[in-house]
Amino acid sequence: MSGVRILNASGCLDALVAPDVARSLDAFVTKTITPLPRGGNPPVRIAETESGMLNSIGLQGPGIDAFVESHLPRLAALGTELWVSVGGFSAADFATICERLDGEKDVAVLELNLSCPNVDEAPETAAELVAAARAATRKPLYAKLSPAQWDIATSARAVVASGADGLSLVNTIRGLALDASLRPRLARTVGGYSGPALRPIALACVHACAAAVEVPIVGMGGVRTGLDALELVAVGATSVALGTVLFADPDAPARIGAELTAEASARGYANPLDAHAVAVVRSEKSLQIAQNSTA
Repeated sequence: MSGVRILNASGCLDALVAPDVARSLDAFVTKTITPLPRGGNPPVRIAETESGMLNSIGLQGPGIDAFVESHLPRLAALGTELWVSVGGFSAADFATICERLDGEKDVAVLELNLSCPNVDEAPETAAELVAAARAATRKPLYAKLSPAQWDIATSARAVVASGADGLSLVNTIRGLALDASLRPRLARTVGGYSGPALRPIALACVHACAAAVEVPIVGMGGVRTGLDALELVAVGATSVALGTVLFADPDAPARIGAELTAEASARGYANPLDAHAVAVVRSEKSLQIAQNSTA
């Protein structure tokens, strides 16, 4: 065991279609569940780019009633720890779903999707949405934040103060791609951008939030190799989620887990999580050197 848990990013794996892939994860994260069924956005909803992928699915899903009655029992039968991604368009929506899932023993964690770029946002702040969810459930809450903000550390402090037990960093960032006729390739024009180009952004966000709050962080964004995962751990992630890579490589969870252990061992770490402690010490020494040089 590497000490670093491997999950999927919400929406990047259908466990009922690919159960063996789901079982290879340390925890499976569902697509975002909303109070009512949603058909999602009109097609075209996915477009590949030079270094990633745009999606504009629009939180398509069965709604909370059908999820609990039909989907949840089948997901629980897989035997993998289950995280449910929770979404909505108001604080009441988040509270409703969290309250409904509070008594479901098969649900280990609720991940609050506070940052989907493909639907209209709730009028409340992220902190208010977390507070509403916290009042409705005793289950662990992870707040999934957007990278599209200048000071993500402030958001991290706010959601943790409101009751978040952990952070998921980061969601996709809004992007646009044009076809040969210079028209948007997605029907909704813009979509959530993921893939390798998102990784430096994710690293910066995880680094900032790890310095701001002391809660577990699931790092994600462009992870394709064990070294990519180790870099997220080095800046503060305690778990790593895989997204776009799962569309092309269903064996990625086992491969990346093994590579992560090997990359850490090659650098002298018995446990990949030790890479974070060393990185923190080096950062503090660099800061001291910089301060001394300007004194």
